[in-house]
Amino acid sequence: MSPPPFGGVHPIVPTPFFDDGSLDLASVERLMDHLVMVGVDGVAILGFMGEAHKLTGAERRAVIEAAVQRVKGRMVVWVGVRSFGTAGTIEQVEEAESLGADAVFVAPILPGTPAVVERHYREVAAATRLPVAIHDYPAEFGVTIPADLIARLAKDGVTPYLKAEDPPVLVKQRRILELAPDEIGVFGGLGGAWLYEELVNGAAGVMTGLAFPEVLVDVVARYRAGDSGGAASAFDRALPLVRYEFQPGIGVGLRKHVYKSRGVFTSDAVRQPGQSVDTATLNEFEEVARRVGLDVATCGPTRS
Repeated sequence: MSPPPFGGVHPIVPTPFFDDGSLDLASVERLMDHLVMVGVDGVAILGFMGEAHKLTGAERRAVIEAAVQRVKGRMVVWVGVRSFGTAGTIEQVEEAESLGADAVFVAPILPGTPAVVERHYREVAAATRLPVAIHDYPAEFGVTIPADLIARLAKDGVTPYLKAEDPPVLVKQRRILELAPDEIGVFGGLGGAWLYEELVNGAAGVMTGLAFPEVLVDVVARYRAGDSGGAASAFDRALPLVRYEFQPGIGVGLRKHVYKSRGVFTSDAVRQPGQSVDTATLNEFEEVARRVGLDVATCGPTRS
């Protein structure tokens, strides 16, 4: 069996708002153009980092429409799906499909027992023609999905992708890839903090919110070209920035600050309830970026 076709860099992106908290669709369009320019393989909208849980149903639909229409097939568009039950999940998946999305990444539901999780994903997958990825993120969803269940669903063709965010991530990913080596595409997350090791272990790519996607593109391109040493060096150089950006509570604000600084977003507003980022932290963040050879305001490749 051939491996699932999607791979490479698929950034999880924030949802832009104006200063007053209203939805900024023009910035959604600029973001799509920016990511195409950087050279990513896809984009993942309406994930947890995208503040999807703070949007109305109409706003959610508007974001999907704006992203898909702007992309026009230039890269893969993933849509994040999360609901309290299977029926609501299916409704969101059907909406994403009707609006032209290419794939969905779907959160599990509580109580999160293996039987409940398995039934959930089988029913969701049966309701759509889109490829479905399991979003395995116990820290946010309160559900731990066993590796053997993830592998079984992949081998059955139910969920051919995994967004893997269950530490220790490399241990679980290796087990899943051992059980379903040709049936699942694993995408690392958690800020990209284990990207190089994930590639070495056989991951298909990365799906994370790092607001410097050129770093991810550079690491993956070097690794795919057989330059594992160059990929490791580029990855190691960026780690202080990855660590700083992926901070609970303020990570979304830091990422929006980058996109605003690059002229992609009009505002760096985080919709309430959310945490703004103080000036001292922003200055420190920018200094960390400079220390690893990057500029918050200018998109470019990492240094050789």
